[in-house]
Amino acid sequence: MLPYPVKYKYQGLSFIFGKSGGVDLINTYLKNNSKKFFSELREIPIEKYDIVINDFEPVSAWACHLKRRPCIALSHQSAVLSPKVPKPDHTDHLGSFILKKYAPATHHYGFHFEAFDENIFTPVIRKEVREIDPCNNGHYTVYLPAYNDERLIKVLSKVKDVKWEVFSKHSKKPWKEKNLNIKPINNEAFVKSIASSEGVLCGAGFETPAEALYLGKKLMVIPMKNQYEQHYNAAALMSMGIPVIKSLKKKHLETIVHWVGKQRGVKVEYPDITENIIDKVLENAISLK
Repeated sequence: MLPYPVKYKYQGLSFIFGKSGGVDLINTYLKNNSKKFFSELREIPIEKYDIVINDFEPVSAWACHLKRRPCIALSHQSAVLSPKVPKPDHTDHLGSFILKKYAPATHHYGFHFEAFDENIFTPVIRKEVREIDPCNNGHYTVYLPAYNDERLIKVLSKVKDVKWEVFSKHSKKPWKEKNLNIKPINNEAFVKSIASSEGVLCGAGFETPAEALYLGKKLMVIPMKNQYEQHYNAAALMSMGIPVIKSLKKKHLETIVHWVGKQRGVKVEYPDITENIIDKVLENAISLK
């Protein structure tokens, strides 16, 4: 919850996940209302504000762009646009277009797993995560929302003698199948599960991998299909020694077994520099006026 009231709420644009490991492009197109989006661009009173800071959000970004107002990007996606970050081994022209045009900005500051460039900072770790005293209860925490429960069970149950705690957006109540405990999404329970785990298997997003690394957990990621940003993240994590698999298929079982049995975690330093970041952004923003 924000400590301040939200003055404007807009629908914007969003991506729809499928159940087989990626973004459902057709449903994403069908579910987004372009007429409403353009109406929101006209409604948002950008001109009333001295500074617009944008976290990869298309309504205020495009409103600034159309009204020729400065827009300061402060997001993980902004970091991915730097030429100095590790890049995927393939080019996705649509994905690249989305990263550049989804929320256009005039000035960029970003967050990444390492400070790859001058205006790229290490992750902002939530207060509740920083305050946790991590331990190791031996289980592995799983969060792969782009896969259905059946696929997770089919593959992960093959990794014997491992207890998997799966957080699933497809389940409304907890249940157990073989060596998998499947639970509905709950942020507090999820954070506690990670903090007490041996390791974390998740998508190649940003927040969950960053928090797992901060807590000193072993990490393996699976980048989501049709999500080019996640392939950038996977490239960065791979450069740090984090194992990456392309999909949750039986052909990757050997890699998962090796990770569980023999792979060690990667040590990182993510100090709390949030105030320094905000000071830098605001100082530079004032110079734009």
